[in-house]
Amino acid sequence: MVGAGAGLSAAAGFTYAGERFARYFSDFARAYGFSDMYAGGFYPFPTPEAYWAYWSRYIYVNRYQDPPRPVYRQLLELVGEKDYFVLTTNVDHCFQKAGFDKARLFYTQGDYGLFQCSRPCCQETFDNEETIRRMVARQRGLEIPSDLLPVCPHCGSPLTVNLRADDRFVEDAGWRAAAERYGDFLRRHGAGRVLYLELGVGYNTPGIIKYPFRRMAGANPQAVYACVNAGQADCPPELGERAICLNADLGEALAALTGAGEEAEA
Repeated sequence: MVGAGAGLSAAAGFTYAGERFARYFSDFARAYGFSDMYAGGFYPFPTPEAYWAYWSRYIYVNRYQDPPRPVYRQLLELVGEKDYFVLTTNVDHCFQKAGFDKARLFYTQGDYGLFQCSRPCCQETFDNEETIRRMVARQRGLEIPSDLLPVCPHCGSPLTVNLRADDRFVEDAGWRAAAERYGDFLRRHGAGRVLYLELGVGYNTPGIIKYPFRRMAGANPQAVYACVNAGQADCPPELGERAICLNADLGEALAALTGAGEEAEA
């Protein structure tokens, strides 16, 4: 059972500050004064056209580009043919781009690649790749043309990104099906030898991955809980020897586990 947080994508090169932010958003930084992509996501842009100029570029570089480092492919090699399931709070689609089976993934917090109605008038999402690419190609002066502003095809309200921010988050048919598959996996593996592998999960939303993994590992005497995280690796003492804590860079750890690190050195 794999639980993946933002640290996994950061290890893959999807960092939201520093050089990568400067490369893609230096013009927004000069105009609005924020210094990382995350802060820009909360900025009160003056117009919808400016809002979507920022968000279309943000989605493009974090959803439709591939991460520069092979961390996700190394993780796929590690799980191999095992009976696995992935629970993730990441919304950047990196698991599927790396080749993970879509039926073994549950993106609990949404997907940068989907729009939803902002009201919302329906429990439906809409693929946004074509629209996002047009927005990126046609933006000028830190705004997109007004004719590209996305609206709900059912009620005409503005569309927004399918991200869990409040009680208006849309859990569409695909989300509900993934939740059922996750529940089925847990039912089938409530006992026996199970590894709860927590990768790059912090304490922003510990109730989704961290605390449930610890609880399930504690309830199954044959289970092992492993936490890998640079700077935030910690394990509950009650698990004793059935807990593994590795305070390390995820990219380096996965490379070592798959043998890629040794090949690189050779």
